[in-house]
Amino acid sequence: METSDILWIGVGGGTGSLLRWQVGRFVDRYIASPFKAGTFLINVSGAFVLAYISALLAIGWEHRYGDVISSLVLTGLLGGYTTFSTMQLDAVQMASARRHALAVVYLAASVGAGLLAAAAGVALARA
Repeated sequence: METSDILWIGVGGGTGSLLRWQVGRFVDRYIASPFKAGTFLINVSGAFVLAYISALLAIGWEHRYGDVISSLVLTGLLGGYTTFSTMQLDAVQMASARRHALAVVYLAASVGAGLLAAAAGVALARA
C-alpha cells in the first residue's frame, strides 16, 4: 500500500461518511418509522454499487488499493457510505423498544436485500 492509497482512502471515506449522513437525514425526514429506512437504503444501494463496479472492472477483494478507483471509490467512498455498525445499533434500539420482531425483520431484510443487490450489481455488470 502506497501513501497515495492512504490519502485516497481517507478522502473517499470522509466523503462517503458525509454522503451517508445526508442520505440518512433525507430519507428519515420523509419516512418516519421505527424501521430505519435510511440505513437500509444506504447499505443496499452501497452493496449494489460496490458489486457493480467491482464486477465491471474485475476488481477482487485482494485488489482494494493500488489505483484511484479501488482506493478512492471502493474502499474509501463506498466503505464510508455503507454502515454495518449503524445497522446493528438500529436493531438493538428496536429490540430495546420492545420491537423484537421488527429488529429481526430489519436485520434479515438488510442482509437479504444487500445480497440480492450485490448479485444484481454483478449480473448487470456482466450483461
